[in-house]
Amino acid sequence: MTQKNKLIAFLVCGIALLVAPLILQSFGNAWVRIADIALLYVMLALGLNIVVGYAGLLDLGYVAFFAVGAYLYGLLASPHLTDTFPAIAAAFPNGFHTSLWMVIPLALGLAAMTGVLLGIPVLKLRGDYLAIVTLGFGEIIRIFLNNLDHPYNITNGPKGLNQIDSVKIFGLDLGKPLTIGGYEIASVSLYYYLFLALVIVTVIICSRLQDSRIGRAWMAIREDEIAAKAMGLNTRNLKLLAFGMGASFGGVSGAMFAAFQGFVSPESFSLMESVMIVAMVVLGGIGHLPGVILGAVLLASLPEVLRYVAGPLQAMTDGRLDSAILRQLLIALAMISVMLIRPRGLWPSPEHGKARKIPGPGKDVPTTAQQNPPGIDFPADASPGNTEIRQYPINS
Repeated sequence: MTQKNKLIAFLVCGIALLVAPLILQSFGNAWVRIADIALLYVMLALGLNIVVGYAGLLDLGYVAFFAVGAYLYGLLASPHLTDTFPAIAAAFPNGFHTSLWMVIPLALGLAAMTGVLLGIPVLKLRGDYLAIVTLGFGEIIRIFLNNLDHPYNITNGPKGLNQIDSVKIFGLDLGKPLTIGGYEIASVSLYYYLFLALVIVTVIICSRLQDSRIGRAWMAIREDEIAAKAMGLNTRNLKLLAFGMGASFGGVSGAMFAAFQGFVSPESFSLMESVMIVAMVVLGGIGHLPGVILGAVLLASLPEVLRYVAGPLQAMTDGRLDSAILRQLLIALAMISVMLIRPRGLWPSPEHGKARKIPGPGKDVPTTAQQNPPGIDFPADASPGNTEIRQYPINS
């Protein structure tokens, strides 16, 4: 594809993304909400791709960073702390009501710090052992949030946090519809544009990381950690950096999730959420940004779209099967089918470093300097079909 065609494709995709929520809201705000949630999961999948796709560290507790960002925004943008603690109410009589520009850096920093704290004890673990420990870490965070309502009520336990402020940007409240020239843009559509901007920034950062020295060092660790360490790479610091940077995107996504929902509870951060995020990365194509985005969009929107398929199937069985179970069954069948047909993912990364194929008879034969390694002398009549090769000592 030429540069001109690429530019045209980018412009068409950009226009389609900008117009999509305006078209979807004509069919109902529920469809725009599906697009909003899909964008949040794209951000989560891109963050996990840094840990799993670039550095090769299997993290099954990634939803913990999602929860950290969500509860941070929930505590700073809801009346819970001022209603529970009189000292905080006296210091902030009007409540916190933290702005977006302060919440995003705070969520990013806190989630990155949590990621580094997770990475420190698992530096020497690999494979299944690393997956089990990170899975346990994700469950610990969820149980911690679920039980931190006594002796001091910080997270409000299983009841969750409600009355969370909506996002306000330059005086524009995204929780209220916007009317321009008689045309009303719904609140969910305004959130769509905010999430889209954050996803674009995330994609740019991940793309630059992939082509940077740090990204190539992560990939070296992924391919062979012992060889990377022998080449002088500080594998410990690079792993911690991968955990921290991947977690930071999860924290920002969690903060946006809390603002969008207006309510957070520990039930939103279960083990199945972590499994779904990992499945998005694996299904789309590990380490390949377009594939990860495709996998996140499909798995985030597919359960909602299948509501229209599971309903008729449930009616055919006279209501004997639950529609939620049918949706899970259809998703599982779709994932199994895709992994059998496309084991490397729907959109895998291009393969690099393949061995150079020797041309067959009748094709151009590489020069002797290209064929012969140093110290190996091939006879003059050597051909691709001639296996008689004599080795002579290297001349000093």
